[in-house]
Amino acid sequence: MGKKRIVKKAEGEVAEGESKTASITSKKRVDAGILNIESTYNNTKIVLTDAKGNTLAWSTSGALGFKGAKKGTPFAAAKIGEVLADKAVAMGIKEVAVVVKGVGSGRESGIRGFISKGIGITGIKDMTPVPHNGPKPKKPRRV
Repeated sequence: MGKKRIVKKAEGEVAEGESKTASITSKKRVDAGILNIESTYNNTKIVLTDAKGNTLAWSTSGALGFKGAKKGTPFAAAKIGEVLADKAVAMGIKEVAVVVKGVGSGRESGIRGFISKGIGITGIKDMTPVPHNGPKPKKPRRV
């Protein structure tokens, strides 16, 4: 592999390995958006979109470093909400409509974490898919 180069940086400069995600997300200016929360028993995903549905920012509990059974906890969902709220404030979002899908424990705490940063909520809609009796079950086994 060779020797590793040490990059010294002055104030305001960005080294080669670092990313500029904060400056990229703050370039977009949006007033209102939609917060999609998908909460399962094992994980929680939160996606922030504009009014048309184009993705602005997203995060999951696994992306924040939670592993295994801890990904499905309300604490992990609250942390995701706080991270996305910081990104939303940088974009200038003042209010969001919330769409919730799934039956996991992170449904409500994801919303609470998001509004803790001072962003208003216009409405909450539950779009959890419910089967209308689904496919035909298997026949009983004959022995």
